Amino acid sequence: MGLGLLASIIVGGLAGWIASMIMKADTGLLLNIVLGIVGAVVLNALLSLLGIYAANSWIPQLVVGTAGASLLIWAARRMRR
Repeated sequence: MGLGLLASIIVGGLAGWIASMIMKADTGLLLNIVLGIVGAVVLNALLSLLGIYAANSWIPQLVVGTAGASLLIWAARRMRR
């Protein structure tokens, strides 16, 4: 069973916030949530292509979401240059 919508939003928001602190990005609460959720989805998809699956609980998803959101922040910065 998955995390559920509310838990995904909370974990995604936390992951996006952590990523914005790591990457020193000035993003708002809504963008933190979006970055965390989208980052987790993107990185989970990339990892599944490699045959790696993160456990479907909040700690692994927080790690994957943070890494994915950090990757999205990095990519956005690269595209702006």
